Amino acid sequence: MATQSVLEAPIAPMDAAPGAADAAACNFRDPAFTANRDAPVHRWAPWIAGFSKQFVEDALDRHAPTHGVVLDPFAGVGTTLLEADLAGHEAVGFEINPYAAFACRTKLAAHRVDSPRLREAISAFAAFGETADSSGCEPQSAPPAGFRTRTPFYSPNVLRKMLLALDFIHTLDCPQTADLFKLAFASTMVQCSNYSYEPSLGRKATAGRPDVDDFPVFEAVAAKLSDMAGDAEWSRHARSRPERPDGRVFAQSFFEGYRSVPAQSVDLLVTSPPYLNNYHYNRNTRPQLYWLGFCESPRDLKRLESLNFGTYWQNARERDAVEVASPVADPEILEAVSEVRRKNPEKGVYGGNGWANYAAQYFNDCGRFIEGAKWCLRPGGTALVVIGNSILQGVDIPTDRFLAVIAERSGLNAVEIHSPRDARVGSSIVNARVPGSGRLYESVVELRA
Repeated sequence: MATQSVLEAPIAPMDAAPGAADAAACNFRDPAFTANRDAPVHRWAPWIAGFSKQFVEDALDRHAPTHGVVLDPFAGVGTTLLEADLAGHEAVGFEINPYAAFACRTKLAAHRVDSPRLREAISAFAAFGETADSSGCEPQSAPPAGFRTRTPFYSPNVLRKMLLALDFIHTLDCPQTADLFKLAFASTMVQCSNYSYEPSLGRKATAGRPDVDDFPVFEAVAAKLSDMAGDAEWSRHARSRPERPDGRVFAQSFFEGYRSVPAQSVDLLVTSPPYLNNYHYNRNTRPQLYWLGFCESPRDLKRLESLNFGTYWQNARERDAVEVASPVADPEILEAVSEVRRKNPEKGVYGGNGWANYAAQYFNDCGRFIEGAKWCLRPGGTALVVIGNSILQGVDIPTDRFLAVIAERSGLNAVEIHSPRDARVGSSIVNARVPGSGRLYESVVELRA
């Protein structure tokens, strides 16, 4: 794919996403997270969003030929960090969701797992499950008091088994073994519930699927743990430069913590910030957050929402006009936000003003992200940002192009916009489309310090 400054190219029409004609020749493989589902260690924690290990491999091969520092400011469950660590780089990440940060740390420590000890614990867990199930004993654990759903999250049969599994986990005296059990428990807990990701967390019945009256909880968790034990053994052999310490994960906002990274020390930044699609990343991990004790009340979720990249439409729709901050106030961005704001005023909070507020805050946070990236990247360092476009109130928003514009205004060089996936399935934002509007796509914005 030819390289040109993205500011020299016109915005491509949305029915032919930027670079779509060259997608087959793109330098990166499809970044979709689904490719991780069978990959060792990556498969420990399913994640709705994120990107594939293959995409990170391509990024490392192309932009980090020698060992250096690799940063992911929005680490999720650690795809970038794990691949960088396995390849011998120093991996650094930020993640506001405490469950995701926990998954990151647990996966980065895979090479230190005592597999024989873990397998012994798995056998004891399976035996405990058989005895507890057949004896009809009552669990000592209780469901998290603050966790509420409109209909029961678990059927009575499944709830009893989940609580008994927690009883066993609470008896484990090895912290690392306990963490592995917690992650295996968390990774299977939605599967055996009356809820599912479609892609947001909602009732299975709403999606036309039956509730789960019963489920082999102990067998499912034990099978997950058995995979983890094998993956841990693989990790010890696959990890380059095994003398290095584990990668670091800061459980805080990149906006607040990027100065914890030494200035101009990062060789490669690979990340995917939340898209402009109103997807509630924290709310969709409510089961894991509550059941693992990372969250006790809705106030805890509100705090996480306040740290989120951008805001949510529900939090912005009743506010007066949110202004685009001067560092990111490019005429094209201002016009796009204004066009959204003019749409459907008769619909009140469901009209354009709230969506324009949502978009304005999003682009303001794009500016904050670029500020942090500039601090961290060494001269000549590269940032690869996976991002999807959006359609708000029928207005096409080329988010990739706008991010590149913001980067250029802040002093980074927008090298190229790659298009490994020229069509993607949208979430709730698709409902804001109108006939004749464009399609959703995904890009990799390449920036250079």
